[in-house]
Amino acid sequence: MKIISQNTAFGGMQGVYQHESEACNCDMTFAVYVPPKAIKEPCPVLWYLSGLTCTHANVMEKGEYRRMASELGLIIVCPDTSPRGDDVADELTNWQMGKGAGFYLDATEEPWSEHYKMYTYITEELPALVGQHFRVDMDRQGIFGHSMGGHGAMTIALKNPDRFRSCSAFAPIVEPSTADWSMPAFEKYLGQDQSNWRRYDACALVQDGAYFPEFLIDQGLADSFLENGLRPWLFEEAIKGTDIRLKLRLHERYDHSYYFISTFMDDHLRWHAERLD
Repeated sequence: MKIISQNTAFGGMQGVYQHESEACNCDMTFAVYVPPKAIKEPCPVLWYLSGLTCTHANVMEKGEYRRMASELGLIIVCPDTSPRGDDVADELTNWQMGKGAGFYLDATEEPWSEHYKMYTYITEELPALVGQHFRVDMDRQGIFGHSMGGHGAMTIALKNPDRFRSCSAFAPIVEPSTADWSMPAFEKYLGQDQSNWRRYDACALVQDGAYFPEFLIDQGLADSFLENGLRPWLFEEAIKGTDIRLKLRLHERYDHSYYFISTFMDDHLRWHAERLD
């Protein structure tokens, strides 16, 4: 693991690291914030998955999580959103596909399947690496994210309820298999058989019997992607008749940006900390 940068912040350490990924078949970069409490004892870990077009840097630079993470004793891991490199397949004029748009799935179709194994990377390879190099209590894990990353967090939690104690999302894509801005990517990554898409769709997973105890979702009502991409009411409908609990908070005047995310970041960190204690 190569150290790209390390900076002291709120008594802890914000680092950026790079390693050779076997899952994605390329070098991958990720960020980790380690609170001062981790000097003395293992701390719970919270995985943050970013949205379309982002890297690890967006939330690291604009998410404003370090002060509260330091106070609560949370390790925050921020992976990249896709494989990177000159040999990695991409669509240069399409921000909803390719680099920056991995959708946290394992692609099965060429040419994407050679590198786009983000589900395996996030659930297997990166946790093993983080557990090896940082003082992490792997029995206390939570996951959250924004937009495409909210989709990733919710689907990963639903498929791994024994691993994660908490899950939340900012403006998630709750049903990507029917959303205008994700259906084309799903077809290219996973093929035309839409039954294969259900494994990476929060609403479909619930309909097929997947379970996670509770979710927190924050959504801005001034979000330009609300009607065609996000549609949190679909998840609200999907969990009816199940034991899944949902706290859905709708906010007037807030959009899809990191101004929105940073406003409610402390709420999410406190919410996770209560469940990771």
